[in-house]
Amino acid sequence: MGRTTRTVSAALGTASVIALSGCAGMDSLIWGQDGAATISTTEQLIEAAAEGDAKGFVCNEADPELRDPADWEGLSAEEPERFASEYWEQFAALDPQWSINLSLPEDRVAPGVEYPGDVFYRDADDGLCLVAVAWWTVEGQPPP
Repeated sequence: MGRTTRTVSAALGTASVIALSGCAGMDSLIWGQDGAATISTTEQLIEAAAEGDAKGFVCNEADPELRDPADWEGLSAEEPERFASEYWEQFAALDPQWSINLSLPEDRVAPGVEYPGDVFYRDADDGLCLVAVAWWTVEGQPPP
C-alpha cells in the first residue's frame, strides 16, 4: 500500500469514527471535553426550560431569570467558552466558570422578540449548574 493510500485510509478512518460518535464526538473534537459538556448541559437545559422544568439545572443559591417556557422553544446551544468577567461584568459576582450563547430559530426572529441569548454556569460536584441568563432583544428586520 502506497503512502497516499495509507494517508487517505487514515483520514477516512478518522472521519468514520467522528461520524459514528455523533455530535457529542464532534463537539469534543472542536470544543474539548469541558466545552462539549457545556453544550450538552445547555441542550438539556433548553429542553427542560421549554417544558417549564429547568429548576433542576439551577445552582442552589442562584435565581436566574428563566421567564416563560415558550421563550426557550426551538433554541439551540452554540459556542461555549470560559467565563470572561471583563466582558460580562454584571455576572462576575455569581462566579460562573462557563458561558454559552444560544441561537433563536429563524421562524421566531422578529423585531422586539426577547430570548435567552446567553447562559452562565458554575462547576458543581455533579456537573454544571445555572447561575444566570442574559436576555437579548431582536432589533431590526431579519435578512430576506
